[in-house]
Amino acid sequence: MKKFGSVGSYVLVALLAALATVFAVKQTGYSGSQKLNQLLSLIDERFIEDVDTAELEDAAAEAMIKATGDQWSYYIPASEYPAHVERSENAYVGVGITIVVSEDPAGLEIVGISDGGGAQEAGLQLHDVLIEIDGQSCAEMSVSDAGDLVRGEEGTTMDFTVSRDGEQMKFTVTRKRMETPVATYEMLSSGYGLITIENFESRATTETVSAIETLMEQGAKGLIFDLRFNPGGYKKELVQILDYLLPEGILFRSEFYDGTVEVDRSDADCVDIPMAVLVNQDSYSAAEFFAAALQEYGVAQVVGQQTSGKGYFQSTFRLQDGSAAAISVGKYYTPNGVSLAGVGVTPDIPVEVDDKTYGAIYFGILEPEEDEQLQAAVAALEEGA
Repeated sequence: MKKFGSVGSYVLVALLAALATVFAVKQTGYSGSQKLNQLLSLIDERFIEDVDTAELEDAAAEAMIKATGDQWSYYIPASEYPAHVERSENAYVGVGITIVVSEDPAGLEIVGISDGGGAQEAGLQLHDVLIEIDGQSCAEMSVSDAGDLVRGEEGTTMDFTVSRDGEQMKFTVTRKRMETPVATYEMLSSGYGLITIENFESRATTETVSAIETLMEQGAKGLIFDLRFNPGGYKKELVQILDYLLPEGILFRSEFYDGTVEVDRSDADCVDIPMAVLVNQDSYSAAEFFAAALQEYGVAQVVGQQTSGKGYFQSTFRLQDGSAAAISVGKYYTPNGVSLAGVGVTPDIPVEVDDKTYGAIYFGILEPEEDEQLQAAVAALEEGA
């Protein structure tokens, strides 16, 4: 087991340097880094048991960021950084399945299969129950742990055992690089176009604009943007979509830690069609400012539940060992100069749902006719028509 030494603390020292404005690293005759080195040496020399260096370093780094009191800043261990990058690119290496806890205690149920993925090519089907992954039982495995097992290098294979109609079947599945859809759309029976924006990460603008144009070409009477469970993303993607939708004016204000202020504006070109936006308490950051901008411009009604109130934005700093620290470096403001930090967006039409419905919306298994929030948005558009 690796022991601590002065070199073993470089992750912590690097993090302290990155957060120098938060932590008083240098004080009279005694610095924060010296304190950490002293503590590390003490554990190294006197602690009765062996310790895992990496785990202690990660725990200390995470504790430092938590001590800022900012719920939006966070630490990313080196082992998790590749997955962090994948999420921002809306891509991953896997087999192309979505799984949930099954009613069958033997495993996990497959509720989604991506086109072109290894699972589809191998012959897996919806509602197969995943019994084993590479010989490991899924009976008490969490969805998260199963996802970690499935993740790996592109081109490698893994063995799945599934239960289908009472029969166990084995499949060899190849991992592939998959792009996850960012904006999906459908024409509702009411004649309104529904666009679900998963996040504002890579490709959000391209796919959202394409969805808007397709639905308008199909004769949509109006557009409903579903931002429920949208975690936010890049300001650039948000601003580009708002610029496409809204007339000339201020779209967004960013205030940085050093007092610098940036103002993003829209040109005169815009989309002239009735709109509504769906939000809930799991709509964060860019999703909230999208809803707020359309609301303040008076071009859309916001329907659903109060949003999370994430008004800060983060920058991610890579550390020497491959880990990273994402810390809040500024605050966003709506076109009217309103901060949403700790407040969120208040819907024009509040619609609460029970926990079962909330979960069904999250997993995308609720039919449009059964979605009370969606139907409230349709009714609002019909009333305004």
